[in-house]
Amino acid sequence: MTRLINFPTDIGVAKLADIKHFALDLDGTLYLGSRLFEWTHPFLKALRERNIGRTFFTNNSSRSTAQYVQKLQAMGIDATENEIYSSTHCTMDFLREVHPQIKKLYVLGTPALREEFAGHGFALHGDDPHDEPDAVVVGFDTTLVYDRLCRAAWWISRGKKFFATHPDRTCPTDQPTVLVDCGAMCAMLESATGRAPDAVLGKPDPRMLRGVMQRHHLQANQIAVVGDRLYTDIAMAHSAGALGILVLSGEANAEDAAHANPKPHLVVANVGEILSLLP
Repeated sequence: MTRLINFPTDIGVAKLADIKHFALDLDGTLYLGSRLFEWTHPFLKALRERNIGRTFFTNNSSRSTAQYVQKLQAMGIDATENEIYSSTHCTMDFLREVHPQIKKLYVLGTPALREEFAGHGFALHGDDPHDEPDAVVVGFDTTLVYDRLCRAAWWISRGKKFFATHPDRTCPTDQPTVLVDCGAMCAMLESATGRAPDAVLGKPDPRMLRGVMQRHHLQANQIAVVGDRLYTDIAMAHSAGALGILVLSGEANAEDAAHANPKPHLVVANVGEILSLLP
């Protein structure tokens, strides 16, 4: 039985009738760490049977598009590169649209993140103190090296533009550890340099959803954002004008949902419980 928790059910369920596309968060929503949830495959199958589109939608910038496809396919999900939209894509779109003069980047991130930027026409600079970049981009660097962290702080202290791929402080995991994420790394750089990022992309910035809208020629009210975090997934859904569905399979719990402002349009235990609500 679907458990709907503390939200205006008539409004949330009614909005589902207009949904043509689901923007699906990954970690905490479809899987947790390396463990695929048992309800994920039935849910994705039901979307396909109803001819409802999907985008795998993540703030985690530590992996490349190809690596996300490989991870999902290894879990039995037949994902394609066109179905992936990450904070990396959002950051690249932002730079092209808002700062087209920025071509040379110092990227504090994994090799996969640096390769993704290089593969989309940005030049990687700044490891040498005489090789000035136009800007610094900080992502979720699971390969963080102290010398590269210090170099990022140096360029930021020299007045270079400073961008973060996303604001998440930690990354969900099923392991006995805390995965320090991009937001926490940026807080460290801000403490060292006295400068906060000039822009923080990814969820909850509504530009993140705009990328999906442009790819699939959709309006915001035709998209349901499904995720486990109130301050990224649900906040972005509200700011973009989309339907926000909170799942309780990741970070947020029922108490968090009850006290949230703004509240999710729908709250369910997991994505499998959305099926009984679909027209």
